[in-house]
Amino acid sequence: MIKAAFFDIDGTLLSFITHKVSSGTVRAFRALHAQGIHTFIASGRPKVLIPDMPVSFDGYVTMNGGYCFVGDQVLLRNPIPQVETDQWLHYAQDNGLCTMLFTEHQMAINTLTDPVANAIHSQLQFEMPPLVPIEQMFGSEVYQIIAVMPALRDAEVLQLLPHCRLPRWHPQFSDLVHMDNSKAVGIESVLRHFSIDRSECIAFGDGGNDIEMLEYCGIGVAMGNADDTVKSHADHVTTSVDEEGIEHALISLHII
Repeated sequence: MIKAAFFDIDGTLLSFITHKVSSGTVRAFRALHAQGIHTFIASGRPKVLIPDMPVSFDGYVTMNGGYCFVGDQVLLRNPIPQVETDQWLHYAQDNGLCTMLFTEHQMAINTLTDPVANAIHSQLQFEMPPLVPIEQMFGSEVYQIIAVMPALRDAEVLQLLPHCRLPRWHPQFSDLVHMDNSKAVGIESVLRHFSIDRSECIAFGDGGNDIEMLEYCGIGVAMGNADDTVKSHADHVTTSVDEEGIEHALISLHII
């Protein structure tokens, strides 16, 4: 019996085309709540970048599991080691890379070009954070970084930052998080709080940073717009976010 449902935001709840929650998803949430099933966010976004949506949530797994909360209660917080945040900043500075940092309540970016701004805005539809000189970023307690760099740099960066990992979800940029953080780890903290077993939850996602949670939850559903790697880690593949994938899956699996 399903008692909890976890949802990625971009490409899962929000369409990359319309940037809205579909009417079918709203219907699905109403049906879930009518059955007493808890609904949660499980996103790479920080709290400050979670948009208003026409559906409600009982808790939040944010920054790829680095910061999780229910109401005003923080269930889990695990920032990137300070020395490695500063090491990344030195690397970004030396290589002229754009980087975005997320602390508990704030975000900042060191530089911004039109191609980077356009790429991030087209995917996430949020206003760019304030520009902050990279020299002023050192010493911050950071939970997640967006590293604007091609994938060919990933191996070099991971050698430099032994306690971090790079769950890449876009060719032009990747998240950079503590190696112990994942959406699965965040979900575990939420399930513990609600006394729900992992076998009693379902998760929906479309990106590389969703793989761990799709494998962790009792039922992992990949959206039809996910790539084949993500789909290979799911128990069920539904239609795309623009084809009412969430509602379709919940009906097909006899959950609503």
